[in-house]
Amino acid sequence: MAHIEEMDRVVTLADQMQAEEGPVVLINIFTVDAKDEEALLKAWAHDADFMKSQSGYISTQLHQGIAGSSTFVNYAIWQDVKSFRDAFTHPEFQRRIADYPESAVARPHLLRKLTVENHCVA
Repeated sequence: MAHIEEMDRVVTLADQMQAEEGPVVLINIFTVDAKDEEALLKAWAHDADFMKSQSGYISTQLHQGIAGSSTFVNYAIWQDVKSFRDAFTHPEFQRRIADYPESAVARPHLLRKLTVENHCVA
């Protein structure tokens, strides 16, 4: 089972799931022992299959650090916080968390896209 740590020391994922806004991006940083990479990928794909079928899901992409890194970043786009919350708290998804290897640590956090003049567009 993956151990979950907060990415933000002040605002927890539980706090964020009470917000009513959207669209939102889930960033989830996973670390795992190198020996458990395949187990992590299998568990993540199983979760992604479930999330893909949920209302409000838009897309996801998994990235792995280079040069032998066992750090992974999941980037998932959701229509709104409510959709993510409903999927994340669904009993089936909560059961699937047990499929992650013991060495896995997950750091999920919800973000919104910003506009920064001359750099980022909404």
